Amino acid sequence: MASSGEEARSGSPGRAGTGTEAAAAADAAQLDTAEDFEVLEEEGEEDEDDLSELPPLEDVGRPAAPAREDAQPPEPGAADAAGDPQEWLDVLGNGLLKKKTLVPGQGVDSRPQKGQDVTIRLKATLEDGTVVEEEPALTFTLGDCDVLQALDLCVQLLEMGETALIVSDAKYCYGAQGRSPDIPPNASLTLEVELLAARDAPDLELLSGKEKIQLANRKRERGNFFYQQADYVLAINSYDIALRIVGSSSKVDFSPDEEAELLDVKVKCLNNLAASQLKLDHFKAALKSCNLVLEHQPGNIKALFRKGKVLAQQGEYREAIPILKAALKLEPSNKTIHAELSKLVKKHADQRNVETEMYRKMLGNPGAASTPRKCKDKLPWSIPWKWLFGATAIALGGVALSVVIAARN
Repeated sequence: MASSGEEARSGSPGRAGTGTEAAAAADAAQLDTAEDFEVLEEEGEEDEDDLSELPPLEDVGRPAAPAREDAQPPEPGAADAAGDPQEWLDVLGNGLLKKKTLVPGQGVDSRPQKGQDVTIRLKATLEDGTVVEEEPALTFTLGDCDVLQALDLCVQLLEMGETALIVSDAKYCYGAQGRSPDIPPNASLTLEVELLAARDAPDLELLSGKEKIQLANRKRERGNFFYQQADYVLAINSYDIALRIVGSSSKVDFSPDEEAELLDVKVKCLNNLAASQLKLDHFKAALKSCNLVLEHQPGNIKALFRKGKVLAQQGEYREAIPILKAALKLEPSNKTIHAELSKLVKKHADQRNVETEMYRKMLGNPGAASTPRKCKDKLPWSIPWKWLFGATAIALGGVALSVVIAARN
C-alpha cells in the first residue's frame, strides 16, 4: 500500500513506516483487482487497492503456516553476563515460539506492562543468517498488536536492560504470505531484542489534534496490515483501538480542519471494520458499522455498497436492492455495483417465484397451466362465500328446529 505508515509487507517486522516507496507501489499493484468496495482506504488514494479476494478465515485465528516439527532453534552466538548458557523458554508450549536470555536484565519487577509504550533494539534475521531488519530504537504500545505477534508476546517477558534471542515460526511473524521482497512465505525469524525503556502511554485527553490523528492512523494502518494477512480478528481489534482513540474525550481544543480529519479517520475505520466483519459473517455488527458511517456521510458509496451486501447475505433482497441503486446513482459507471445489483435482482426474482409457488400450494390454487383436480366431496372455489355461509345457516336452523320438535313430543 502506498500509505507512509503501512507496514504491509514492505515495512519493518516491528512497526509500520520504514518501507520503501517502490515496495509499497509493488504491493499496491499485486493487490489491485476489479472489486472496488472491499478495499481498505488509504490516504491520498482515490482508486484504492482491493483486498476482497483474500481467502476467508476458516478458524477465526491467525492464518496458519505449516509447522515444522523438526525445526530446532539455532545456537546463539553469545552467552549471558556470567558466561553460562541460558535455557530456552517455550513461550506458548507448542515449540513455535522460543526465547533465550543472552544478557540478564534488572529483575522480574522491571518487566513492562501491557498498555505501556516500550522501546527496543531489534535485529531480525532469516534462518540462513540474512539480516532483514535492524532497528536501534523501535517504540510501540505493548499488547496493542502494533508489531509482530512474536514481539508482542515476548517483550512482556523481558526485564529492563535484558537482551534476548527469540526464534519464531512464521505463524507469529509474516505467515504464509511473507513480506515482499525480503521475507519469503512461511519464513521463520530469529529476533535479537534488547529492552531499552518502558513508560506509560500518553493520556488521550491531553493529545493535540495532530497527535491524536497520527496515533489513530497508526492503529488503522496496522488493521490494514492484518486484513492483508487475512487475520480479520486482529484487524477488527486494531480498528476498534483506532476508533476508541478518535472517540476519546479531550481537554485540548481542535481546529475545524483537525475535527474534519478525525472524522475522516473514523469513517475509514468504520468502513474497514465493516469489511472485516463481513469476512467473518458478523452481519449484525457489519450492518451497525455501515449505519454509523451513513449517519456521518449518507452518500458514502462504500458504506452503501457494504450495507447492501450485508442485507443480501441475510437474504433481504428487497431492502438491499434500493440501497445498491442509491450507490449506483452516485457512481453510475462503477462496474462492481452494476454486477452486484444485477446479481441481487436475479436472486430477488427467483426468491419471489419460489414464494409464489409456495403460496399456491398452501392455498390449494394450482397454476393456470396445471390440470384441475376433480373432487365431488368439495365445493368448487367459484361458489361465492356468502352462499356457503347462507347454506350453513339454513342447515343449522334445520337442526335446531328438529331438536325443538323432538322435545315437544
